[in-house]
Amino acid sequence: MNKENLIIEKVIDSVSNVIIGKKDAITDIMKGIIAGGHILIEDVPGVGKTTLIKALSKSLSLSYSRIQFTPDLLPSDITGISIYNQKDMEFQFKKGPIFSNVVLADEINRTSPKTQSALLEVMEERQVSEGNHTYKLEKPFIVLATQNPVDYEGTFILPEAQLDRFVMKVKIGYPSKESEIDILDIYREEDPMDKIEPVASGEDIIYLQKKVKEVKATRAINEYIVDIANITRDSQYITLGVSPRAALSLLRISQASALIKGRNYVIPEDVKENMSLVLGHRIILSSLGKANGYTEEDILQDLIKRVSVPKVG
Repeated sequence: MNKENLIIEKVIDSVSNVIIGKKDAITDIMKGIIAGGHILIEDVPGVGKTTLIKALSKSLSLSYSRIQFTPDLLPSDITGISIYNQKDMEFQFKKGPIFSNVVLADEINRTSPKTQSALLEVMEERQVSEGNHTYKLEKPFIVLATQNPVDYEGTFILPEAQLDRFVMKVKIGYPSKESEIDILDIYREEDPMDKIEPVASGEDIIYLQKKVKEVKATRAINEYIVDIANITRDSQYITLGVSPRAALSLLRISQASALIKGRNYVIPEDVKENMSLVLGHRIILSSLGKANGYTEEDILQDLIKRVSVPKVG
């Protein structure tokens, strides 16, 4: 096992000690992290979204902050605010909770669109602008946002521009019967979160992000990804197809998936298995698609059958 796989396996195993029976979801989130992206986690309350993110930050020995998104949250509550210092007779910027390596944006769709949009510059540019000053964020910088399904009471739909900033959307789901029994056994007397020790560092994540970019993708693979993106823009079942940023995200996640599997090159299977993770939250179904009872997953799986799979190797 090479250095990259050793680091990744240690982190996944560490988090799996707290989030029981969800190794696949944890692996997907690791793909997003080493691809250098931000991750949206959508699911019903109580399945461990917040716990998973906290376990990740402890396993990686990174600074961590949690922002609880509520209807009265202001943009300055996220980014920070300038306060006038009477002694020095000047304004001083007090940094907000966004200045951490790992930021949990908890229940992001329970706040107003104005506050949601405060994350846009930070997520994209990895910096905060205040007056004439720009403050760079320390690397690595990872936003892991949780949201409840949009049909839950008190939720706001995330704007398309913000959804596009998330490299993927992950669903954890309910545990299996056996895993839920294990959860009750393990958590009966103690909280396994208390036993988590750092197994990797910020430098390790930066190293992995660099190695992901070195994973080779042939022109045929790039063409395959672009063909998938293009077909979403021409479907009668989709109102809004995916952006070029989405195509790049699919490439990055495919590279990360290949790295996790111990390869230094992308194959079509890497693209296909990650397509729904990366593109599902970026498309908007048309009235026809909704009338037929289709989901984003249904449409994507149907569309990819029409795209020619390249021969690699």
